[in-house]
Amino acid sequence: MSKLKAIAKDTVIYGLSSIVGRFLNYLLMPLYTAQLSAASGGYGIITNMYAYVALILVLLTFGMETTYFRFTNKTHEDSQTVYSTTLLAVGTVSLAFATLVLLFLRPLSEVMGYGDHPSYVGVMAVTVAIDAFLCIPFAYLRQQKKAIKFAALKLLNIVVSILLNVAYFAWMDGKDVGYAFYINFVCTAMLALCLVKELTGFRYTFDKALLRRMLNYSWPILVLGIAGILNQTADKMLFPYLYEGSDGLEQLGIYGACSKIAMIMAMITQAFRFAYEPIVFAGVKDKGQHEMYAQAMKYFIIFTLLAFLMVVGYLDILKYILRRPEYWVGLKVVPIVMAAEIMMGVYFNLSFWYKLIDRTIWGAWFSGLGCAVLLAVNILFVPKYGYMACAWGGFAGYGVAMVASYVVGQRHYPINYPLKDIGLYLFLAVWAYITMRYARAWGLWPSLAVNTLLILLFLAVIIRRDLPLSQLPVVGRYFRARNPGQSGKSGNPGQSGQSGQSAPSPKA
Repeated sequence: MSKLKAIAKDTVIYGLSSIVGRFLNYLLMPLYTAQLSAASGGYGIITNMYAYVALILVLLTFGMETTYFRFTNKTHEDSQTVYSTTLLAVGTVSLAFATLVLLFLRPLSEVMGYGDHPSYVGVMAVTVAIDAFLCIPFAYLRQQKKAIKFAALKLLNIVVSILLNVAYFAWMDGKDVGYAFYINFVCTAMLALCLVKELTGFRYTFDKALLRRMLNYSWPILVLGIAGILNQTADKMLFPYLYEGSDGLEQLGIYGACSKIAMIMAMITQAFRFAYEPIVFAGVKDKGQHEMYAQAMKYFIIFTLLAFLMVVGYLDILKYILRRPEYWVGLKVVPIVMAAEIMMGVYFNLSFWYKLIDRTIWGAWFSGLGCAVLLAVNILFVPKYGYMACAWGGFAGYGVAMVASYVVGQRHYPINYPLKDIGLYLFLAVWAYITMRYARAWGLWPSLAVNTLLILLFLAVIIRRDLPLSQLPVVGRYFRARNPGQSGKSGNPGQSGQSGQSAPSPKA
């Protein structure tokens, strides 16, 4: 229970920076969609370019964030040497990448379709190279439990970005989409200055033997990461090449803008990952870890399903984030993309079994399988069905990877997940969603009233069955005072479902 509290505490801090940061970033979406019409293809360029950036960031970090956590917690490794070796390795690769892109900028821009604007490609290459390098000091902050500084820097970066974007696109009424990329570079450079303390004050040591061991651990994670990020971005990179219409960037912009609304799931998963990953690796030998994994999975699913219902329940209000009604035609992808993100989060939770037994090759297989499914759906159906095929491709890809990881994981590292509890909440969420769909026919305000009641009902079930009220600050003191005999009963995560069973030993 104490570890679940630690995860919850850090998830709140990381989640605050992630969710508030993403929410502030949402302010850019109405700004961009107000200034850049769908027909101009401006938001399509942003969507396409940042899809490439996400993939390149994975390539340049090559799994070294997770590898750093794993090796810095090994008793026979010197943590400072692990840190400095990781910094030097990622920094060297990032510098080489930026140099090569700048040397071959013109032909590369032509291939990507930005021959008229090579500066877009150049500035984003330098920006992503710096971002990749900074991932390691940010990982160091997480490993050192410096969640406040981590969150503060992330929020600072986003606030400055928003202010600069507002200055250009709103106050100056700018229309050049390239300024979005130039502003990103300025903010990344500012972050590098803020992390000087984490990059100096110690002797850099490069241990070749250590790096070889780390690479043996990280290369399957790299493959996993490539497949995973392709699951998120391949559709946005391939869409201009697969879509048969002449309005490819316009359609991509609609899909990208509407998908942004669904990114609340990505925020929750990211916040959970930032808090969960260091704790898992630090406590790998602790007793009771299996039960903690099972309970963490249950609570993750419960609250992502709640977030799903809140977004789809108020989608008729949230759509106004997209300033131009011409974007609203793509809102039908939101529930599909959110469901895919939930499965991606479950897959992430399931991924620890092969990381903890140093069999990360399994992750490469699972993610590769999911990526293959996604690519197949996109290649076969995007030409005819457009961005709807992109949404269903992600859903199918994550679903296959999730199921495969669970089935194989239960053989090699069995964990008694509370499947009955999870199944109950899944059933309630699906029922509520279907009811919401039918309620739309009654008009805006009646449907919003019904949706609110359904969300409150789902929340009431959570509180009644699984929310540990007696453990919460402030509320918990009141609850224990009013119910002194129940403080150890209500919401005890070890007393529901199958998770209270003893877990079998993992099989390597």
